[in-house]
Amino acid sequence: MKAVVLDGYTLNPGDLDWKRLQCMCETTIYDRTAYDASGQELIIKRVGDAEVVFTNKTPLTRDMLKAMPNLKFVGVLATGYNVVDVEAAKEQGITVTNIPTYGTAAVAQMAIALLLELCHHVGMHSEAVKNGEWSNNADWCFWNYPLIELAGKTMGVIGFGRIGQATAKIAQALGMSILAYDSCQNRELESGTLRYAGLAELFEQSDVISLHCPLFENTKGIINQHSLAQMKENALIINTSRGPLIIEADLAQALNSGKIAGAALDVVSTEPIKKDNPLLSAKNCIITPHISWAPKESRQRLMNIAMDNLQAFLAGDPVNVVNK
Repeated sequence: MKAVVLDGYTLNPGDLDWKRLQCMCETTIYDRTAYDASGQELIIKRVGDAEVVFTNKTPLTRDMLKAMPNLKFVGVLATGYNVVDVEAAKEQGITVTNIPTYGTAAVAQMAIALLLELCHHVGMHSEAVKNGEWSNNADWCFWNYPLIELAGKTMGVIGFGRIGQATAKIAQALGMSILAYDSCQNRELESGTLRYAGLAELFEQSDVISLHCPLFENTKGIINQHSLAQMKENALIINTSRGPLIIEADLAQALNSGKIAGAALDVVSTEPIKKDNPLLSAKNCIITPHISWAPKESRQRLMNIAMDNLQAFLAGDPVNVVNK
């Protein structure tokens, strides 16, 4: 059986290995497969007569799948699987799997890291010290940004699944109270410092809003001019989920006008980020290059689950199937 990895570098830049896959299949691994308007033919050519394909962000459209008659299994190397036309795959009898849980701890950790950076601007203050601002300062200490204490404040968590709950747990340890919003509610999770709330209340009452919901039609642009207008002027927004949850022009305007105090984002609407993204020049906006999922421990877990998915498929008992 032949397998092709279309874009393996992001998952494995050299600190992991593909040995399990190579033991199961005759394997070809590409670090990257470029895709643009003319890139469809390259993807089709690289897949060739393979029965197994792994992809992270390289798309597999209906037309591409039609040109891959031998394909039987697509393993998406991520939780989100919108890069694959899953309905077309189902029609062709192609099993598509994803990785539902691998980075819960890593993403929650990153959400809190972004929040703490907004509160203390550790990186900026370190650079200021190295640039001589402390040595030349008349006082024994200084700060270039307002410093924020989180204890006693409220975090609104939009999307209260595994990652949202893990983030809330750390926030509670910092002394914060939690307002949780989710279409599926587990009331057993409520406590003296955590309760479910509607979106309007969450926007109005939260000092910090952390996004952890999937990207669906009803969540796309959930942070917009209207919702931003409901927020406190000291509000901070954290996004480690999906870029299109935010209308970026609206957020930039709110930051620049002082309507809200700050934002820290690990994801944007188009990745890599475009040079004209308005958030690049927005006030008090921290942007990192979609790294919340990427600690080695998390990537190794992802690799293990991806190989488990393939092994289960080959054994005739597929798991983590997204197009049943």
